[in-house]
Amino acid sequence: MATAKDVMKMVTDNEAKFVDFRFTDTKGKEQHVSVPVKAFDDSKFTDGHAFDGSSIAGWKGIEASDMLLMPDPNSARMDPFREENTLIITCDVIEPSTGKGYERDPRSLARRAESYLKSTGLGDTAYFGPEPEFFIFDEVRYSEGTNRASYFVDSIEGVWNSDREEGPNLGYKPAKKGGYFPVPPTDTLTDIRAEMAMTLEAVGIPVEVFHHEVATGGQCELSMRFNSLKAMADWTMWYKYVVKNVARKHGRTATFMRCRVLRSSCDVVHRCIEGVFRKVSCRAKTANGYDQKWRRDRNHTAKISEELHLFYGLSKSK
Repeated sequence: MATAKDVMKMVTDNEAKFVDFRFTDTKGKEQHVSVPVKAFDDSKFTDGHAFDGSSIAGWKGIEASDMLLMPDPNSARMDPFREENTLIITCDVIEPSTGKGYERDPRSLARRAESYLKSTGLGDTAYFGPEPEFFIFDEVRYSEGTNRASYFVDSIEGVWNSDREEGPNLGYKPAKKGGYFPVPPTDTLTDIRAEMAMTLEAVGIPVEVFHHEVATGGQCELSMRFNSLKAMADWTMWYKYVVKNVARKHGRTATFMRCRVLRSSCDVVHRCIEGVFRKVSCRAKTANGYDQKWRRDRNHTAKISEELHLFYGLSKSK
């Protein structure tokens, strides 16, 4: 477990000039506020960083807008995109009047959910392994007016561009629902996905697999290793930040919105719950006697699996 002292050392070792406090609103949009490193010290980890919550959609009114960001030392990472060395640290949103997590803060909610799981006795940890999908587009345009609304997306991979003048058009457009998953040159996004994966690995987020997805027009998938609820939520916000900024670096736009291409495969999140586990003790003989060890309670996990079938609305085969 990292401490405030570890974070301060990280700031010094990386010659950070700014610290970026991050949090997520109720709709899942990541927000941030930055301070010069001279305004960042150990007190931020006990007193928090004050901010106005009245402009966050669905949160506080102006009369009760004072809120605190409490940085989590375990979340500190260097920003791989900023020109000036910047340390990013994820925060819980705290109610100043109570010192407790704000009820509409997703991260505080995840903490409460994990605590509740333990209190039920069903398990100690729930592991989540989402597989987010996204499109990478070459162009995005949209408009909204009193009497009209429109959007336009484009990709060099789009099958709709098979007869477009590209000086020259070399073909290699994945057919409708034909993007799973041909090699280059049909897959033009391999190197961009590889850069996304390497950037995630560089900030400590393990990547298991990445590939082109089913849809024509630039649909991709990149999967992280499973983790507990709050940790995976933090990773997912980093995932979106990395994917969008690597795409931007290459003059592209990445989006996680569903169904951007008509009558094609939509962006979804696969395989969310990996399992609920409970630790049970056993004793293992060592050179110095007996040592306390932990193992997975397989009988209990089987019971939980039955309950997860009910959660998913599935029926087990007889």
